[in-house]
Amino acid sequence: MVQTLTKQRPGALKRPAPKPAVALPLGEILAGDCIEAMRGLPDASIDLIFADPPYNLQLGGDLNRPDGSHVDAVTDDWDRFDSFAAYDAFTKAWLTQARRILKPDGALWVIGSYHNIFRVGALMQDLGFWILNDIVWRKSNPMPNFKGTRFTNAHETMIWAAKARGGRRYTFNYDAMKMANDELQMRSDWTLPLCTGEERLKDKSGAKAHPTQKPEALLHRVILASTKPGDVILDPFFGTGTTGAAARRLGRRFVGIEREEAYVRLAEQRIAAVIPVAPEDLAVTGSKKAEPRIPFGQLVEAGLLRAGDVLYDDKGRHAARVRADGSLAVGELTGSIHKVGAMVQSAPDTPIDVFVIGGGVNGCGIARDAAGRGFSVMLAEMGDLASGTSSAATKLVHPDALTWIVVGDLSKIEEPIRKLGLGEVTVLDSEGNKLR
Repeated sequence: MVQTLTKQRPGALKRPAPKPAVALPLGEILAGDCIEAMRGLPDASIDLIFADPPYNLQLGGDLNRPDGSHVDAVTDDWDRFDSFAAYDAFTKAWLTQARRILKPDGALWVIGSYHNIFRVGALMQDLGFWILNDIVWRKSNPMPNFKGTRFTNAHETMIWAAKARGGRRYTFNYDAMKMANDELQMRSDWTLPLCTGEERLKDKSGAKAHPTQKPEALLHRVILASTKPGDVILDPFFGTGTTGAAARRLGRRFVGIEREEAYVRLAEQRIAAVIPVAPEDLAVTGSKKAEPRIPFGQLVEAGLLRAGDVLYDDKGRHAARVRADGSLAVGELTGSIHKVGAMVQSAPDTPIDVFVIGGGVNGCGIARDAAGRGFSVMLAEMGDLASGTSSAATKLVHPDALTWIVVGDLSKIEEPIRKLGLGEVTVLDSEGNKLR
């Protein structure tokens, strides 16, 4: 047996031994400190982090209602910090770990109140996160301001941020959010109720189990907006498991971290009872831009369409001939299917009775007079039709107008009119006098 010995060069650095692969504890709740628990997770392994950190409310004494009854506010030890500096150090530590474990296209949501969210947001920017939106959760049933010394605190703020500016594209299901909002763009102010009724978890005494339990509707929207089925979501302040419940219901995977054992037990029971949505029902409205596109010319090349075939719009108003190169022709108008389709179908559905071209004030007056008599009227500038601009292309789809009125010099547009094959055309001078 021949043994080869390799001598180490003086000063050469030894390669560190590769770290053993760490499996993500999917579907588990890690009991303990969030910073230490995150240190045990592998780099770039999480798609989304939703964090509801301590608010650091700094409450001084008990809070009572006007009738003397006690308000169950946030007075737990986990919300107490000795100073703003201590809170900032804690926040920076967990945010640092959060950024490390996020995938390059991952994102972070943090929710908070006026007590802490501005400090958190500044630290996020200092660490390199790129803020995408701040979302105002407007509570439709907020707790009143019992002392009457301030405005009723009726909202919380969420910061949504990408891992870095200019990094890989984060997930945003824009069209799904638009569909959920009755086909209107989803705004950055969300009106949702506080967690109440049967959703609110109770302890053995019947009191609410967690003072700041978030409504599942809020997490449903966050998860639906910024993840895909199968993505991994981490919640480092898991509480009673709202994130885990919403994730399981929507076909996402989760990892939770929680230091309070009572919350861990409640969260486990809650999540176990969740019935996931069927996989076939998890699909959401997608962006047309993301759909695969096939050049129209390839359909002709493959013989699926032939030159000379005629295509019709869905209302049967317009017909276009397919040409050998995959372009379409509608009369004298030619171009790609997208260009021709946009021009042809941009015309209004109502047939045009009177088409007035040019004439400035006089043209407008003639158009207004015709409209006042119940005719449908279209008014165009002389230059539009003469130059064949896009606005003129809209007019080309109405050669069947009953009356065409040209106000001004007909010679400028005789060629477009000839191509249109128009019948009778009334020509007026700039004063509105009939020329022919």
